[in-house]
Amino acid sequence: MKLFMTVDRNSLQFDNKAGAASSGETANLGDGSGAPPRSQGSRIASSVLSPAVQLWLRSQVQQVDELKVKIEGSDRQIFSGAIPKVTAAALGAVYKGLHLTEVALEGSGIRINLGQALKGKPLRLLESVPVTGVLRLDQADLNASLKAPLLADALSEFLLPLLPLTDREKSLKLQDSQIKIEAGKLTLSATILRAGGTQIPVVLRTGLRIASGHELMFEAPEIEVDGELKISDFNDFKIDFGQEVAIDELILTPGEIVCRGGIRVLP
Repeated sequence: MKLFMTVDRNSLQFDNKAGAASSGETANLGDGSGAPPRSQGSRIASSVLSPAVQLWLRSQVQQVDELKVKIEGSDRQIFSGAIPKVTAAALGAVYKGLHLTEVALEGSGIRINLGQALKGKPLRLLESVPVTGVLRLDQADLNASLKAPLLADALSEFLLPLLPLTDREKSLKLQDSQIKIEAGKLTLSATILRAGGTQIPVVLRTGLRIASGHELMFEAPEIEVDGELKISDFNDFKIDFGQEVAIDELILTPGEIVCRGGIRVLP
């Protein structure tokens, strides 16, 4: 099941009069009418669950500048373990070294074992949950993320075997990686440090587009090694994020990437 959200730059902002980020406000994930969301009248959600989920989310990230969580549903629904909707918005979140400029998420039709949790059992999902969202990455945060082992190692493992290197050199790591985001394409610059201290500059230029709901594809990639343009063997290379991911829109503009889509969270 896919849920769809419209990419609206205003939906990525923490609402205030100027449209910039402000403390304590939530990203707009509504219908775009500008009307405030209708209160569901749940004291449990507002006084207990929302603060608890917000506290738990803060504990899962290394850093977050602004975070807002809203749980919607009546007390009767929530006591039965059914939560109609949860929305969350964050600015400046850092998760496992990955810097997320702005993110807004919405989950619906959530069922949890609240009755058991109130008796001391671990809280868990009873069914899979479709979550939709909008993510914005600016160039500075993307480059900061390249320093995280999670992304740096993945980038080295992916790119080095594709370069015209000896077998021994393919075990090396990319260093000083930097990405420039342009309209519809990315340019990655990095160096490979050989054992003798010699540096090999590497530049990858590629378009990036959606190949399917769960795949992104390199488009017309070019690779330059030590100043010489090489013929790449990964034209139309696809990155598969798995069947639980639904990528609905990907926008590359100078200095930033905006992605809209969803993921099914499994119990």
